[in-house]
This record gives sequence, C-alpha cells and structure tokens, in this order.
Amino acid sequence: MITKNQHIANLKKSDKWIDYIKKHSGLPGKRANLELLKLIIELGNEKTFEECLNFDETIAPTNTEGEFVAMCGVAGLGKLVNDGELEKFDLLKQFASDNRWRVREAVAIAIQVIGENNFSTLIKEITNWKNGNPYEKRAIVAGLCEPKLLKERKNAEKVIEIISEIINSIEYIPNKKSEPFRVLRKGLGYGLSVAIVAYPEKGKLIFERLITKTDKDIRWILNENLKKKRLERMDKNWTNKMKNACA
Repeated sequence: MITKNQHIANLKKSDKWIDYIKKHSGLPGKRANLELLKLIIELGNEKTFEECLNFDETIAPTNTEGEFVAMCGVAGLGKLVNDGELEKFDLLKQFASDNRWRVREAVAIAIQVIGENNFSTLIKEITNWKNGNPYEKRAIVAGLCEPKLLKERKNAEKVIEIISEIINSIEYIPNKKSEPFRVLRKGLGYGLSVAIVAYPEKGKLIFERLITKTDKDIRWILNENLKKKRLERMDKNWTNKMKNACA
C-alpha cells in the first residue's frame, strides 16, 4: 500500500497526473481511493481540476478509473471556490445531478472543503439549492450534515433549518418513485440526526414539529433517524419518546 508521503513524492515528480490518478483510483472496485482524492485537492491547481472535469460520463462511466478522475475535478472545485472563484458554484450545482453516484459524492466533498474554510459563503451560495431538484437537495444534505462543519452552534442551527425545509418540501415532490427522490430520501434518513446531535435544543424542537406530518416518506425519514445510535447517546429518554410518537 502506497503511503501518503509516497503519493506526494510521486505526484511532485510526475507530469502525468491523470495517468497516476487512474492507476491508483481503486476503480473498478467497491471503494475509490479517497485518501488520494484528498491529496489531489490539496496539491492540485485549476489546470489539474479542469483536465479532470473533461472526464464526462460518455468516456468515464460509473465504476471506472475515469470516474475517479472526474471525482477529483469536482471535489477540486471546492478548493477553487476557497481561492475566490465563486462562479464555480454553478459547476458544482450541475454536477450535483450527475448520473454517476461517486461524482455526486464529490460534490458533497467539495461542499465540505468550502464549509471548513468559509461556512457563511457556502450557505449564501447553496441555500437556493433547497428549491432545486432532488439531487440538488441531496447534495445539501450530504454536504452540510457533517460533524466537522457543525461545531459552531450558529452553523448547526442554520443547517437544521435548511434540512427541515427540505424535509417539508417532500410533500410536494411529484415523482416519488424516481431514483433522484430515492437518493434524497436515503440521505435525509441519516442527515437530520447528525444535525440534531450538533445542536440538540434546536434539533429536538424541529423534529417534534416534523412529527406532526402525515406524509409517509417524511415519517420514514424520521423513523430512520431514530434508529441512529447517535440520538440515543444524545438523549435516550427523548429518543424513546419520539419512537413511540412515530410508531
């Protein structure tokens, strides 16, 4: 297994990064090389990421080396945003609806890269995604429901409010048998609990309001979150009470 330092040394002396990324992608397979992905974000520049973004799904379909190259390009957009290129949010939004699930995951990674450095800018730029398609909503959930972004109470409060709005919007999504909706629902099935644990006082209130909803998909989302051990660790009595209320 190649160590982080070995990857860094190899990349610094190579002028063929794309070939290197492909070779060490981990794809095809069950798990992409996320450690290498993080290094590419750290060491890459705009030229690197633009080259990676050329790997669209026609030449780099799901579970191929090329898909990992595309992931590196999309995740790298987060670094470019941090460098002041706010227009890259438009590209991120486009990739949030990519047919390749790993590319969609790379959007969430980019969101987290931005959020660690400038949470207020992130929220300002992606809040309108909550009014978009299910994939765009899901990108918000997967990107923002990350403990490292929710350490500050004001950040956690904002995320809880956004997630609540997305859950409430489910009642009005027309095609609930579609793949985009399935992916969104699955993401909400864990994301809400992450946000609640970050700010229990606010999170509990939001959850208790959502319990009044009768929509079957919202009820499913609430029940899935109640299965998460993180809520029991936070407040076992409250969690049991909510389980009874959702039964």
